[in-house]
Amino acid sequence: MPDQLLESTVMRRDDIPGWGSDLDRANRPAVPMERMPARLDGPVSPPVQQHGATEVLVSPERPAITPVYGTTAPPRGVSGAIRRSAFGRTENDLRHWLLLLLADRVDAVEGIVEDLRDGHVPNLLRETGLPAAWRHNPRGVVRKAAVSAAVLGIAWWWLKKRS
Repeated sequence: MPDQLLESTVMRRDDIPGWGSDLDRANRPAVPMERMPARLDGPVSPPVQQHGATEVLVSPERPAITPVYGTTAPPRGVSGAIRRSAFGRTENDLRHWLLLLLADRVDAVEGIVEDLRDGHVPNLLRETGLPAAWRHNPRGVVRKAAVSAAVLGIAWWWLKKRS
């Protein structure tokens, strides 16, 4: 019985044109064909190291900074301190990733506080995408609202019961 199963599997694979990574390289579409003239002449020099005034956080596993890096959101405030703490740990430590998630949430709150400090009242419903979610997934919005209301109601009831 197993031989028949193996035989039928092999026969099905043979019906698929181009199946298998051990085929002739001329018949494999994923292998790039040689170009004449060649695209690059000689070895490519690495990019020049970017220099910047902003702090760049690096992982302990890879302490060297890559030649080119982004500085659009340098670490600042409480979220920056949390990020510095996260980058003090290795990437295989769960606390590293949880601290980075926490830093993102704290950065969002810091942005709202910064907007309020500058005199701009943010439109949180629009900025969180609620109108788009309502337009494309109204059942999901209602379900999230119901779950949130239930959780808040239970928390309020539990706190009221304790006092």
